[in-house]
Amino acid sequence: MANIMRRDPFDELFRGFFVRPVEYGSGAAEAPEMRVDVKEDADAYQVHAELPGIRKEDIHVHIDGPVVSISAERKQEKEIKDGERVLRTERYFGKVSRSFQLGQEVDEGQSSAKFNDGVLELRLPKKAAAQAKRLTID
Repeated sequence: MANIMRRDPFDELFRGFFVRPVEYGSGAAEAPEMRVDVKEDADAYQVHAELPGIRKEDIHVHIDGPVVSISAERKQEKEIKDGERVLRTERYFGKVSRSFQLGQEVDEGQSSAKFNDGVLELRLPKKAAAQAKRLTID
């Protein structure tokens, strides 16, 4: 005996028409990772940190001995025109930061920073190591 199936032509025509848009990922924007490269030569450390979409004024670098901290903030600027509504935004707005410890203390006075095309470049000269002094006993 043949199986009889009941079909609704309107169901096939409008299937998927009245559903929500497809969600990609978890639906919430995740904080971007700050990718960092650290290189060392005889007298300095070179640090390159990727910070795309962040303005130079919103980047902060703090040096405390051998510890270097980089933080950046991307701020959302609201600009919604009359009759316009946001359907989806995948851009992240918020803070991101990284801290790492280098093998030797950094000379903060000689350090320099450049920011170009979304990449922060730091040159962190090493502090001269204090020489151990041997005391002469009288």
